[in-house]
Amino acid sequence: MSVLSPNLVVRRLTIDDYKDVVTLLNELTEGIPVAAGEEGRKHFAELLAHDGTTVFGVELYDRIVSCATLHILPNMTYGGRPYCLAENVVTLRAYQGRGFGRMVMDTLRDAAWAANAYKIMLLTGQDRGTKGFYESLGYKADHKYGMVLRQVPPYKPPHETNGYTN
Repeated sequence: MSVLSPNLVVRRLTIDDYKDVVTLLNELTEGIPVAAGEEGRKHFAELLAHDGTTVFGVELYDRIVSCATLHILPNMTYGGRPYCLAENVVTLRAYQGRGFGRMVMDTLRDAAWAANAYKIMLLTGQDRGTKGFYESLGYKADHKYGMVLRQVPPYKPPHETNGYTN
């Protein structure tokens, strides 16, 4: 935890931050459904309990205004050093441009380096105007291609009727 002032803290998030995280993720996804309610709370608890995963946030006056998820993943290359994935990086629109995104990403980077990770990967949307932000933090897009394979619409298991799969 990093206390920058009595009203500004960068810290690991807990289940108590669930409602603020849902608000942040709804701004990030712009209409793509975010798990909410008791089901969402269950998913957030599972995320927080996942080995190697931490959600960091910037708390301003008892409200989470920025967050990012860090996944530290085991690896065989680079002498067995782990690599990391940064995901769901978001700052509330009303608080953008004040350095909160940089604070949460610096904390994420410090945690990755403390785990002896050899790299941090992230993907950002081409239409969001955030590429320059990540470049200012030292991320580069000139070494590898970021590619995504999505399952849209989401997978729904087949319904079974009388022992037959429809």
